Amino acid sequence: MAEQIVNFFVELFKNRIPEELTIFIISLFPVLEIRGGMIAARLLEVDFLKAFIICYAGNMLPIPFILLFIRRIFKFLRRFDFMNKIIDRLESKGEKNREKVLRYKAWGLLTFVAIPIPGTGGWTGALIAALLDLRMKKALPIIALGVFVAGLIMSLLTYGIF
Repeated sequence: MAEQIVNFFVELFKNRIPEELTIFIISLFPVLEIRGGMIAARLLEVDFLKAFIICYAGNMLPIPFILLFIRRIFKFLRRFDFMNKIIDRLESKGEKNREKVLRYKAWGLLTFVAIPIPGTGGWTGALIAALLDLRMKKALPIIALGVFVAGLIMSLLTYGIF
């Protein structure tokens, strides 16, 4: 499914914006994150190292904002009835993985973010960290390392490197 979404965006942006901006934007999206960015970079034939740096930056950009503001954003959005189901689903997703993270602490969060499959990654890791009230100075480096590892795994899969 991620590949289909990536293909949609690659085709949408092709010849309209630079390839580097395309992979940066794709890496910003939840669910796609660095996984989608690296797939798009390979499709667009962007040099590996440049692609990795751009995708990593794109994936990491929203993480501090999620850690700092997601509870306030959820509280604000709950004033609109149609948002309650969406927020409930997001919170339950975070709660579902709560025990794994609590049991293994930093390793649990790192592993959760580093495994590049749908439903894991920096966005969900930041959501879990925020719901667990982990401080930014503790959560951000763990998530950053997890995104880095996910990027290395995706590099192996998409570029055949390592």
